[in-house]
Amino acid sequence: MSRIGNKPIPLPAGVKYTVAEGGASVLVEGPKGKVNALLPRGITLVQKDGTLLAERQSDGQAAFHGLARALVFNAVTGVTKGWTKDLDIVGIGYRAELKGKSMVVFTLGYSHPIEFPLPTGIDVTIDPKQTHLTVSGIDRQKVGQVAADMRSLRKPDPYKNKGVRYSDEKLKKKVGKTGAK
Repeated sequence: MSRIGNKPIPLPAGVKYTVAEGGASVLVEGPKGKVNALLPRGITLVQKDGTLLAERQSDGQAAFHGLARALVFNAVTGVTKGWTKDLDIVGIGYRAELKGKSMVVFTLGYSHPIEFPLPTGIDVTIDPKQTHLTVSGIDRQKVGQVAADMRSLRKPDPYKNKGVRYSDEKLKKKVGKTGAK
C-alpha cells in the first residue's frame, strides 16, 4: 500500500495557496504563475512548519488521499520550477520549426506539413538542428498532454525506428519479414 498521502509537501518561500469555497479545488500561486489543482471530497490541507499535509477525514477516502497530495505537489512544483518534457524527432527530412510564438510546424514525411497550435501557458523550444523539442510549462497535466499529442503525429515505427519519441523512451526494434527465415 502506498503511503504517499502522508508525505508532507514542502512549501517554498513565495508560494501561497488558497482553498476554494467548498474545498473542491486549490489555487497555488508562485513566482512562475498560478495553477489550479482539484481536491477530492473529504481531503483537507493543513499547514505545519512550512509544509503542507493532506489529511483525510475517514478511511473511505484512502484511495483519493495519495492522489490529492500528488496533485497539490505537482502544482507547487510547477509554480516554483516548472515542468518539461523532451521529444526527439528521428528520420531523414523529419523536423520541426516554430512559426511565431504559438505554432509549431512539423515535417514528418507526409505530403503536407502539420501545423500544431500551442495552448496558452505552454512554451516550446527547438534546438538548431530542428530534431529536439522541449515542451515546458507550469501545469504538469497540460505539458504531458501537449507532448503526447505531438508524439501521436508520427509515433515511433518499430521496424525503422523513425518518428517522434520521448527522449527517455527506449524502443525495441523489430526484425522485418526477411529476418524471420
